[in-house]
Amino acid sequence: LQDWMDNGKPPVFWISGFYFTQAFLTGALQNYARKFVIPIDQLTFDFEVLSVNDCDTPPEDGVFVKGLYLDGARWDRDIGLLAEQHPKILYDPVPVIWMKPNKKNEIKEAGSYLCPLYKTSARRGVLSTTGHSTNYVLPIKLPTDRPIKHWILRGVALLCQLDD
Repeated sequence: LQDWMDNGKPPVFWISGFYFTQAFLTGALQNYARKFVIPIDQLTFDFEVLSVNDCDTPPEDGVFVKGLYLDGARWDRDIGLLAEQHPKILYDPVPVIWMKPNKKNEIKEAGSYLCPLYKTSARRGVLSTTGHSTNYVLPIKLPTDRPIKHWILRGVALLCQLDD
């Protein structure tokens, strides 16, 4: 936090480090809503997985996040799509993801898997007093060249932290 005070917000946020991740994400949407004078309830995130593990400059709009792992699949960095896991590798570190605020009616979901993001591998949680799950964060849209059912049957999910 002292670094944020001295040098401003970082270009890439380690999303796994937030206790209440939904509040951080709502703040990112609020910043966009205020900038473009759009009601926040008309906004959601679009996603772009970058080909890098870190960035030096923040995006113009939205946030860059890092620290996520794919469970049940891997991210093919060469073609920018979900792919089958490599043998004996359970979790694949995901490159930086750009969470781009956008109007809900402008988001295209075809050819993408809505991958659930969980804080832990337990994949379960309880509703807190805020109405949010204590484990589930949000779905992240990941491009794929396979049917969505393929990834659902494999139980593919993104995780903020690993068990070990």
